[in-house]
Amino acid sequence: MNTPTTPPAERLSFTLSGAAAGFRACVPVALGVAVYGVLYGLLARQKGLTWVEAQSMSLLVFAGASQLIALDLWSPNLPVFSLIATTFIVNLRHVLMGAALSPQLLCLSAPRAFGSLFFMTDESWAVTLARLTEDRRRGALTDGAYLIGAGLAVYVFWNGSTALGHVLVRGLDDPARYGLDFAFTAVFTALLVGLRPRKADALPLAAAVVAALATARLCPGKWYILAGALAGGLTAALIPAGTAQASRPQAANTKPTKAEPANAGANAAKGTREAKP
Repeated sequence: MNTPTTPPAERLSFTLSGAAAGFRACVPVALGVAVYGVLYGLLARQKGLTWVEAQSMSLLVFAGASQLIALDLWSPNLPVFSLIATTFIVNLRHVLMGAALSPQLLCLSAPRAFGSLFFMTDESWAVTLARLTEDRRRGALTDGAYLIGAGLAVYVFWNGSTALGHVLVRGLDDPARYGLDFAFTAVFTALLVGLRPRKADALPLAAAVVAALATARLCPGKWYILAGALAGGLTAALIPAGTAQASRPQAANTKPTKAEPANAGANAAKGTREAKP
């Protein structure tokens, strides 16, 4: 008895032009990232980290939220377990983010897929997901290098702003007084608008917001991030497929059927015969 096998996923193109397109698309968002990159560099210096130490963290860890959490916990007696546990919870969202991009990642070789994932941030993920959604509606394929290009834009601006904040910025003892702490909220609001939520997304978004706010009030730490992500994802999974499909614009089927040319020819011939005297 022969067991049916699943055909291998079609390989996507992975080109320099695709990476450049992702880089260009993510530059406006990366400029917003640079604002709290400056904040990170400034706080790192205030915590006593040298420029090499702060820059090494941005180059090797490359996780803005986790780096700021590390600075918040930084002390002579560093609570290593608390630091690891907190950053683990915060970064669990990347599991869901990777799953959302799995149709594209599974069509890449392992080195390209894992290389792209190293550079994946909230910003580059959102820009890439928006591009994937738009290309899917048009029936086109997104270049596999788009994600790594978008991630590289964030990587360049994040590391450049880390150096700027640590070396050049002086006199900002309380960055919140100047509104720099609002950069997080502004960037993520822009990302949400850029994703163009549909009507079918309203219920998952509401569930995520309610779960995150309730968890933030009831549980200490960063559990609200995971709670919001899980609530939104589970709600979306439970919505009937027909409801989600109904909210998606359907492209008109303008492709002629095989019978149309024959019918057209028959009708033309019939008209010619009828026109003869």
